[in-house]
Amino acid sequence: MIYYILVILIIALFLVIMAGVILMGKGGKANFKYSNKLMVARVTLQGSILLIILLMYLGHK
Repeated sequence: MIYYILVILIIALFLVIMAGVILMGKGGKANFKYSNKLMVARVTLQGSILLIILLMYLGHK
């Protein structure tokens, strides 16, 4: 079960990173409006992924 959550979070992280790269490439108002929100989402997803990996590691001991 936890593996599925990890895969979903990794896919979501990939999508957020791609959205950020595309918006940064286009520039303009959309980049200014959403760049900070996407960065917060990226950092939150990365933290969640690290937490799940830590829980998986500790669960196997």
